[in-house]
Amino acid sequence: MCDELEHCELGTQEYWNKRYKEEVKNYQNHGDVGEIWFGEDIVDRLIKWAKTAQIEKSCKVLDIGCGNGMLLIELYNEGFQNVIGVDYSENAITLARSIATKFECNIEFTVCDIIDQNTHLSDFDIILDKGTYDAISLSFNAKENRNKYIENVQKILKETGVLIITSCNWTKDELIEQFQSHFDLKESIPTPEFKFGGKVGNVVTSIVFKRKINIENYLILFYL
Repeated sequence: MCDELEHCELGTQEYWNKRYKEEVKNYQNHGDVGEIWFGEDIVDRLIKWAKTAQIEKSCKVLDIGCGNGMLLIELYNEGFQNVIGVDYSENAITLARSIATKFECNIEFTVCDIIDQNTHLSDFDIILDKGTYDAISLSFNAKENRNKYIENVQKILKETGVLIITSCNWTKDELIEQFQSHFDLKESIPTPEFKFGGKVGNVVTSIVFKRKINIENYLILFYL
């Protein structure tokens, strides 16, 4: 069983609203797009995966907790133009829209909290999460919020869709354990390794989940 992480301000909406309010000012005054979460290397690895997996560029892509939107802008420039970014911080969405406009990218960015049961989202081929599940894991009532996240993500993902999650708080095995009720591991995306004390680890973990097959539904269809 995974140990719970200690909650902190990184798990609060107030923190991210304040942070992105400052980043909006920096962008307006200096043209600085702000931090690319986990760095450009992870963005490059996600794009490389999409190319290697021969993902159709017409597929519907959602970035949960999109922040400044740079991941989707990079995907858009690679030809993935049916992309949507959501974030529960209105300031983050303001920043993402401004940057996308500057780069002439026709990307939909909207304010949305993924743990809200009334989310309007649906039918995505690919869902991306680069740090959002980590932030949820640092919130008050983290376990309950993580479960809501997992349930809602499964609901808005097509049966043949995949969830690609990148985390610096959880290992591959821990993520598999937490998602196993709704998802199965499809594959791992290689990330930078480090060695310490004779052991090898990863600074971040990036894995691809597929929706868990509902055997009961398949049996019903089989016997009809």
